[in-house]
Amino acid sequence: MAALIDEVCWTQRSIRIYGREVLQPRLLCWVGDPEARYRYSGGDYEPEPWTPTLSGIRERIESVTGSRFNSVLCNRYRGGDDAMGWHSDDEPELGAQPVIASLSLGVTRAMKFRPRKGFVEGRTGELPLAHGDLLVMAGDTQHHYQHAIARSRRITTERINLTFRQVMSRT
Repeated sequence: MAALIDEVCWTQRSIRIYGREVLQPRLLCWVGDPEARYRYSGGDYEPEPWTPTLSGIRERIESVTGSRFNSVLCNRYRGGDDAMGWHSDDEPELGAQPVIASLSLGVTRAMKFRPRKGFVEGRTGELPLAHGDLLVMAGDTQHHYQHAIARSRRITTERINLTFRQVMSRT
């Protein structure tokens, strides 16, 4: 974690939500191969180059999952006030059935899940992700479900989440 905090170029970007610009409630950095340009929430992301630590982690994640990844979204949650709203990673650049490998480092946070269609309040699930946990979302996961990291006043320490992806070039 210390190496990632030092090596990664962390920024807080604004996004458009319901027609207004707001700062994302976490720090982030888009890292990847030069062609791994990405667009989400109205923003275009040119990849920063791979750091030595992220390159090593990518090799291990590829070995464990059997998937190839050309990019990683690095999210740094500084405490319980930092969060990620409900979403699916369903951008066209990820393809119809993307494989997303999500590595958690630091404090345990619960990833919440809910169905995209037919959502009924209270019909959510959650999965606590502890330091070193790897969650692989593949197949129709992004088509059928949304996920989020909620705010929590009980959380006072940091978490880094690395979501490895294979981005296809936009042509």
